[in-house]
Amino acid sequence: MPNIKQIAEAAGVSVSTVSRVLNGHPYVREDKRKAVEDAIERLQYSRNMNAVHLVRGTTQTIGVIIPQINNAYFGKVVEGIGQHALEVNYQLMLCQTDYRTQEERKALHMLRDKIIDGLIIISRSLSLNQIEKYAKYGPITLCEEVRGRALSCVYFDHYASFQKAITYLWDKGHRRIGYTVNRRNSASSATRHKAYLDTLASLGGESREAWIFDNCRYIEDGAKLLTHIMTMNEPPSALIITGDHVAAGLMITAQSHGVRIPGDLAVIGWDNQPISKLLGITTIDNRLNEIGAEAFGIVYRHITEQTDNTIIQELGFKLVERSTV
Repeated sequence: MPNIKQIAEAAGVSVSTVSRVLNGHPYVREDKRKAVEDAIERLQYSRNMNAVHLVRGTTQTIGVIIPQINNAYFGKVVEGIGQHALEVNYQLMLCQTDYRTQEERKALHMLRDKIIDGLIIISRSLSLNQIEKYAKYGPITLCEEVRGRALSCVYFDHYASFQKAITYLWDKGHRRIGYTVNRRNSASSATRHKAYLDTLASLGGESREAWIFDNCRYIEDGAKLLTHIMTMNEPPSALIITGDHVAAGLMITAQSHGVRIPGDLAVIGWDNQPISKLLGITTIDNRLNEIGAEAFGIVYRHITEQTDNTIIQELGFKLVERSTV
């Protein structure tokens, strides 16, 4: 097996140049980079990354717990994480869990076993107590509000954003207000439900279990939702749909069934995805891309500054008014 010195001799460059090429350093002349890469291929050189990681003390890899890869909400957060990771030459290891606790534990074990340098949890099933036990092995950042623990976080205010959406619909004259969720038993869904009950109570309105719709994740769920609402004796007149793709599915189906939006049913989407702009959906912009970027930045800061101090970062949100209310 050739070593770095032999690669340098074959390429006609210094050992430090070979090292920079191997480490993906951006400031290497293109002709020298090509000479090194040609020498590596000619001599069939391969690195022992375990040895490299042992010397460095880092893997330059961050783990990301993501329940579903094809979910637009999670995808936008990952996009923000990835953009920031590229800037500092870090890799991502995506751990799709489907909310299975054993899969989430596997990702935590990778942090414990030094396979990754840090971990970002976009959404979870494990309790905070279970997750916190692994904080001693490396930095963990969650994309939800967490306080009083050895865990950092970046988040937007689910309660305030839901309150804003409900109040907006109320001010537009709606009194039968419902909403959808991805997963009823999640921490964010519990916070939104509290906002739903509190806000309508403060306005003198009525909240109904029949106006809360669970397991709404994808565009086809929006189509099913519209069909279900059409069978209700007293359907909601306005819906907060926590996912613009679900809202899009409902709107497309509504058009084919002669349901007017917002005439018959007002809609507020969630996440400010590109499809919401295309279809003119009023939505909540919760800055998912920035949440991802901030989450990576927090983990990276913990790694590079070697600090154990928790970082709590709240990002704002805004209601984007379009044509569906």
